[in-house]
Amino acid sequence: MKDLNVEKTVEILNQIMEYELAGVVRYTHYSLMIIGPNRIPLVQFMKAQATESLLHAQSAGEILTGLGGHPSLGIARMEESYKHSVRDILHESLSHETTALDLYKRLLKEVQDRSVYLEEYARGQIGQEEQHTMELNKMLRDYSH
Repeated sequence: MKDLNVEKTVEILNQIMEYELAGVVRYTHYSLMIIGPNRIPLVQFMKAQATESLLHAQSAGEILTGLGGHPSLGIARMEESYKHSVRDILHESLSHETTALDLYKRLLKEVQDRSVYLEEYARGQIGQEEQHTMELNKMLRDYSH
């Protein structure tokens, strides 16, 4: 980790932490707003996403404090669209996951060839976010009419 820009890495990890904490709020909100015949499995999915977002925020926070950084008390900015159809919620979820994916890719770019541990962490998170986007795209196929 001798060439690692710790300050920049901590900055990105704080952005990830804030974004993942916003995901907790976002997915909890969605779980409360879903109605219709597929409500139960979709609510379970959204609650699982909220829980996973919290775990991701905690992981990012553990790493950034391990690097000597100070975790932010903030959460990323969230917009309320006031659109709560399942289709709209899934589209917003996809947008959220795509932004999270971009943040982890920024982290990977920053730590690549500087820290095996941080590189593997970033790659693992990228894999999870790619899986989420794939799942959301598959779910959206049913709402594409």
